Amino acid sequence: MKRFYNIAIIGAMAVSSLFTSCSEDFLKPDPLSMYSPENTFTSESGIRAVLTNADRSLRNYITYYEHANLVTPFYTMYLHTDLAVAGKTDQRTIWADPALRLTPTNGMEGGGSEVNQLSYFWSETYEGIKAANTIITYLPRIEMDETTKNIYLGRAYFHRSFRYMHLVFMFKDVPLITKTIESPKFDYRSTSREAILKMLVENMEFAVQHVTDQKDMSEIGLVNKGACRMLLAKLYLATGAWDKAIEQTDALINDPNYELMHDNFGTFIEPFNNVAWTVKRNVIWDMHRAENKLIAANKEVIMGMPNRGLSSNSFIAFYTMRALGALWNSGNLKTDEKPEQRAVEAYARSNANYDEQYDYLRAIGRGTGYLRPTWYFQHSMWNVNGVEDNGDLRHSKEFGNWVHTEDLKVNNVKSKYFGQPLQKAWANDTIRDWYGWPHYKIYLQDHGAEAKNTSTQFNGASSSATQDGCADWYLYRLAEAYLLRAEAKFYKGDPTGAASDVNEIRKRAHCTQLYNTVTIGDIMAERARELYLEEWRYPEMSRVSYCLALSRKPDEWGNTYDVDTYDKQSGIDDNGGSYWYQRIVHYNDFYNKNSNLVLNGHYYTIDKHNLYLPIPQSAIDANRNGQLRQNYGYTGYDESIPMWTTWEEAAASEE
Repeated sequence: MKRFYNIAIIGAMAVSSLFTSCSEDFLKPDPLSMYSPENTFTSESGIRAVLTNADRSLRNYITYYEHANLVTPFYTMYLHTDLAVAGKTDQRTIWADPALRLTPTNGMEGGGSEVNQLSYFWSETYEGIKAANTIITYLPRIEMDETTKNIYLGRAYFHRSFRYMHLVFMFKDVPLITKTIESPKFDYRSTSREAILKMLVENMEFAVQHVTDQKDMSEIGLVNKGACRMLLAKLYLATGAWDKAIEQTDALINDPNYELMHDNFGTFIEPFNNVAWTVKRNVIWDMHRAENKLIAANKEVIMGMPNRGLSSNSFIAFYTMRALGALWNSGNLKTDEKPEQRAVEAYARSNANYDEQYDYLRAIGRGTGYLRPTWYFQHSMWNVNGVEDNGDLRHSKEFGNWVHTEDLKVNNVKSKYFGQPLQKAWANDTIRDWYGWPHYKIYLQDHGAEAKNTSTQFNGASSSATQDGCADWYLYRLAEAYLLRAEAKFYKGDPTGAASDVNEIRKRAHCTQLYNTVTIGDIMAERARELYLEEWRYPEMSRVSYCLALSRKPDEWGNTYDVDTYDKQSGIDDNGGSYWYQRIVHYNDFYNKNSNLVLNGHYYTIDKHNLYLPIPQSAIDANRNGQLRQNYGYTGYDESIPMWTTWEEAAASEE
């Protein structure tokens, strides 16, 4: 037994040497090595422990941070999209111009706490794959009834498939590792995306057959059958199996244990100050309160990620309001008086000038504008059938779900404008200070700040000495199943049927405008309206770009795409590229517009070849006896480098 343990750790170290982003990572303890060998490799409790670690690491994509709880990997998923750009304009290394700066050795080799977390999606994803492979490798050696064993195997397949699906749409052709490596290996080849997707489909078909329904599980946050169906539906879309994708989403939508939430439910979580910015109770607000996301009354959640309570020793503070809200308390937002006055102050309750009517700290949180939404996301995306849908609860100021800086009022008692609305002309930094955002998505109770009368920052989920924080988050919910089914119907040539699925989501949001037919652009817009800060927007845009090319259906501008050439183009002009690039060209008012200058001469620029991230140079160099393929447009690209074209060949090479 001791021999197996030592060999396994050697193998884990070999994998780590290939896939971590910097040499310092070798000093970090391998999480798998912390489990004792007799438990990890010979008992059900050990397998369960590794699965728990894998479950928790899913949440880390949302909550992991390097500095001040501000920039998590998940936020990075919106920087390379139609919906947002980096907003921290006072930072010299702001991630504004990936066209110039994203290389195999820059941007993918750390990135910095306040720049991006792109490198995390390489190193941490392979860590999750390693955990899944540990289970897959050692499970057959453990005495256990076949039903239970298949449940564990299906859950391990989910973890591996979830991670590989995102890898192949962020990095395209990557090394495929299917088992725990029991000796150092430095001669990997890349495996084609198509081959990896084929394996993932087979694995997830098994998982759907064997993993338990949530209703039959005693714990929340574990991989369940519904989550497996969601992932399998996406994989079917990614392999052009439109009818099979519809079958899986049909199974979810028709399952009596799931339903869209149309009415208020759970607990009405009021902001600590519901006076300065008033929220009227509504189903959209209730559905996105962390305290309601994973309760039994919520029939829409398919799989969520628990993140609550210091007492559980697993809570991670999640400062959504600080990172995502506009920087309204800013030295760049001053009145035109002589002398100028800061328009909005962050007064603590202990301050003599405190006025509850203007206490934006406790009402909406103290934002810093790290992720800046585009004009499209703030405004034009909400126009349907040529008119703005004022009934849409997801964009409603009336119900308090949506806030814009212009809705706030001067609260500086020294200003002659006290109590009057803010004026855009006062904003010297409209990128960071002047925009709108979905308050209902980012508001999390800051119990730590509320416990102190002197607090001048309300940031998001934290804990106090008397009350635990809560930052539960969705991984999958039923609304996305409708949107995936709409996508499959569109590819099949049924835009009217697709519209009916999109309309189900719109009806729940109390929209007044419904679709008669939809384009792929309408479906992507509805994904943005419904799933902002839930979907991994960048890899989803990449996946849809691939699916659209497979289907040969036109986008909303009439463009069609060749699956063999759509991802092999460079340049920052408006023509060509993938659907991902065309959405950025048409909808992102920052990238490649030559008018949005940020600090130190940087412009917002993004290239067609940035559809994929570069394979980190550290991984290429560590693979010293083999060659990994670099992606098109980056230094080291060579189409002649051989790769595995079937997953079976790749798996056999691991022996």
